[in-house]
Amino acid sequence: MKKLSARRRHPLAAIVVLLIALAATGGLYAVFAPADKAQADETAQSLAIDEGKKLYAVGCASCHGTGGQGTTDGPSLVGVGAAAVDFQVGTGRMPAQQPGAQVPRKKVIYTQAQIDQLAAYVASLGAGPEVPTEEQYDPAGADIAEGGELFRTNCAQCHNFTGKGGALSKGKFAPTLEDVDPKHIYEAMQTGPQNMPSFPDTTLSEENKKDIIAYLDAVNSDDTVEPGGNALGGLGPVAEGLFAWVFGLGAMIAVAVWVAARTAKAKKS
Repeated sequence: MKKLSARRRHPLAAIVVLLIALAATGGLYAVFAPADKAQADETAQSLAIDEGKKLYAVGCASCHGTGGQGTTDGPSLVGVGAAAVDFQVGTGRMPAQQPGAQVPRKKVIYTQAQIDQLAAYVASLGAGPEVPTEEQYDPAGADIAEGGELFRTNCAQCHNFTGKGGALSKGKFAPTLEDVDPKHIYEAMQTGPQNMPSFPDTTLSEENKKDIIAYLDAVNSDDTVEPGGNALGGLGPVAEGLFAWVFGLGAMIAVAVWVAARTAKAKKS
């Protein structure tokens, strides 16, 4: 019997084998790469929480408790979320200089990286509102007119109809909203800091919040036209009424005194 001659390999066989190997490698990468990325993200988050815990122990624990449970000097932080930390620390309100009816805005003492770490730690204590993305608070394309309606309905009672702020009871006040970062305005609506009520998405949707931010940006812009003349700080009828009483009534009294003096002098002559 004749032996069967060995089959010769096709010239393209090696290339096919190489392509199959590469495809297999790509498949393995597709399977394992997401897991590696998730693990890396989890590790980074854990590191941020650890660093945030250290910052918290130094700057926050004396008032809010070692585990964020709260004390007589500060409320519990369990469940306030990362957005509350980003707002309070990012506007300089926290750490507070001293206890009082209202904590004012002041110079920020932490870097944004440190604020993110503090927010990560506090968020780990309990679920709460997350820090919004730029897409959520960017006022580009928002409805300014709708934002004005929403602001006058929900916010003007305290902040004034143009966001200039106003006095409240017992030493409290609604701060001015001029030159406030849109992100912090969004976070304030999410979390309800201090005396302000919160406006979750079930009350004011994400689009509603963007409309309000766009309205405030428009009325407080340097390009805003004041057709009514001097706005007297934009503080509304209280300031206008005070101006009328002090200067208007004062002018009338001065004129009356002058007329009386002239009349008395005329009678004497």
